[in-house]
Amino acid sequence: MTATPDELPLEETIDIRETADVATVIAGAFANNRPLYPIGGGTALAWGLPAVRPGIGLMLAGLNRVIDYPARDMTITVEAGITMQALAQQLATEGQQFPVDVPQAAEATLGGVVATNTNGPRRFGLGTVRDYVIGIHAVDGRGTPFQGGGRVVKNVAGYDFCKLLTGSLGTLGVITQLTLKLKPIAEQRTIVACAVSGWQTAEHLLQALIHSQTTPMAVELISGPTWSSLTEWPTGGPESVDGGLWLLAMLEGTEPEVRWMVNQLLGEWREQSIEQASELTPEQRSVVWPALVEFPAGEGPLVVRASVVPSATTQMMAAFREVDATCELQAHAGNGTVIARFGAFPAEGLSRTLVSRLQPLAAAADGNIVIMSNPGKSEMTPQSVWGGSDAPFQLMSAVKRNFDPKNLLNPGRFVYH
Repeated sequence: MTATPDELPLEETIDIRETADVATVIAGAFANNRPLYPIGGGTALAWGLPAVRPGIGLMLAGLNRVIDYPARDMTITVEAGITMQALAQQLATEGQQFPVDVPQAAEATLGGVVATNTNGPRRFGLGTVRDYVIGIHAVDGRGTPFQGGGRVVKNVAGYDFCKLLTGSLGTLGVITQLTLKLKPIAEQRTIVACAVSGWQTAEHLLQALIHSQTTPMAVELISGPTWSSLTEWPTGGPESVDGGLWLLAMLEGTEPEVRWMVNQLLGEWREQSIEQASELTPEQRSVVWPALVEFPAGEGPLVVRASVVPSATTQMMAAFREVDATCELQAHAGNGTVIARFGAFPAEGLSRTLVSRLQPLAAAADGNIVIMSNPGKSEMTPQSVWGGSDAPFQLMSAVKRNFDPKNLLNPGRFVYH
């Protein structure tokens, strides 16, 4: 799902190498009323409404230095342009991790991950990006640097910049530096999978996991031809969902902890009459886990993400399959996140398919649906892209004006009215 800066209406690009240059460039753009488009690794440029105002591309991948890494404190401070792969390699030298699973890690930058609030399968057990960002430096739409948090978390009056900028799509400020809290890398990791005969059975299994004595780091429900061909899965019953339906649980911990959880979970599933279940082999895990992480970045005529209450996960997946029988599905089922990669652009268009049919269903489950990728750019309206929401847009717009009074940072691409 990697986009290129060429898809933005850029009059010029500026390669940023020093954090001070960010403030200089933005101050100049503010004086001349020129829009600015922050660009990290370019892996999430398909998100949001298409940009229409010509402007300057701020190329931030050059801001990739490690500022401070006191490993014993389990924190690290880095520039925002560091790639997720480079960050992981640095942390691995100390047996530590930033436990956020991101597609295209070799290109995706930390600043972009924070700006888009990207979270992967292990969000269920290990939390979200917001949980790990404890310090942030950024530059607002006037060219004024600001910062919040630090290595020691302390509540202060005013904005919580770490949480405010996470998920803001670069519309409130250009992130230049981040301080993260870290986790140790688990001694062992494995995946247990079972075949599921239908949506109702899947719902029962998910409900039972709430009371399981095990503590999965990820709970994934997957369906579709691509998954079917990925590996040799446990086989389901005669009423299996077309394209297959499998429930996966990732287990992490010490070797004894993981062995106990594998046996416990397989036993719990047998008590629920699930006989076709097994622990994946190391070879299978080496294929399946990357596929689970990379799925949202897969190419397709349309990729959307529903965020609903976890109890509505299977209902949402079934609804997507009713719209497109060939769509590929992945659910971070413990969190109610469902990603659908359509096999073809909906014949009825986005207005009828998303706005009239699927988004109301998500809204009834206390959620919404957003477009992750639409290469054809057809029907990219605020409603279709960001979905219906009861968010306080008036308040959000007021915050936007406070940080970016001339609306120069990623103008028109986010949810603000």
